[in-house]
Amino acid sequence: MGGTEHLTVRREGATLVLTLNRPEAKNALSLPMLVGLHDGWAEADEDEAVRSIVLTGAGGAFCAGMDLKALAGKGMEGQQYRDRLKADPDLHWKAMLRHHRPRKPVIAAVEGYCVAGGTEILQGTDIRVAGESATFGLFEVKRGLFPIGGSTVRLQRQIPRTHALEMLLTGRPYSAREAAGIGLIGHVVPDGTALTKALEIAEVINACGPLAVEAVKASVYETAEMTEADGLAAELKRGWPVFDTDDAKEGARAFAEKRPPVYKRA
Repeated sequence: MGGTEHLTVRREGATLVLTLNRPEAKNALSLPMLVGLHDGWAEADEDEAVRSIVLTGAGGAFCAGMDLKALAGKGMEGQQYRDRLKADPDLHWKAMLRHHRPRKPVIAAVEGYCVAGGTEILQGTDIRVAGESATFGLFEVKRGLFPIGGSTVRLQRQIPRTHALEMLLTGRPYSAREAAGIGLIGHVVPDGTALTKALEIAEVINACGPLAVEAVKASVYETAEMTEADGLAAELKRGWPVFDTDDAKEGARAFAEKRPPVYKRA
């Protein structure tokens, strides 16, 4: 199991929990954190025992965005990872889910600040839970910057365009309730319980057929920008093979025998 000084990795049953672990900086993105995220997504993809992923932050914050000094390698922090970035110049975009989509469902558990790069990473997750005091927003325009983590493309596809443009063009903060109201997040829970709720959702997913779960997730994203006719054709192409798997047979047997299914990904 991987991890770095700014990204911890642990297992909760079939769930891989990735924790942004730089609380003194509200979990601002650093090179060690990005390397840890990159490797965490890869571990989840490669390990068939992992059926879901939860992304959260330590110390009552999710992520306050990019630490530009840390990413530039100024100071000594993270120097041992410079070769990783040099070997794969796309590493940071994969880590932030801009250029990589994990096969397994990703659930975000947000407490505190989830702003700038934090809100951009959030858009790469599948299911989102936030504590009542969480704060969201894309502050880049206030700093004369551009939200280049994918927000000008993704946000308008995930929430109504008028809300996407307001968030992008004003750079103002959004409360958890307001973020839920525009569809950016799905659950608002009492402060300090976002991780618990995310793990509960993960457990429900973990009990489902893993091949079916992965195929459904892939189909949703694959067909998102297709015409209905093309999307339905693509859905059949991806969905029919699932019916021929041992998982599908086990699901039918378990239903008939009134017992929990035992899936083996075959």
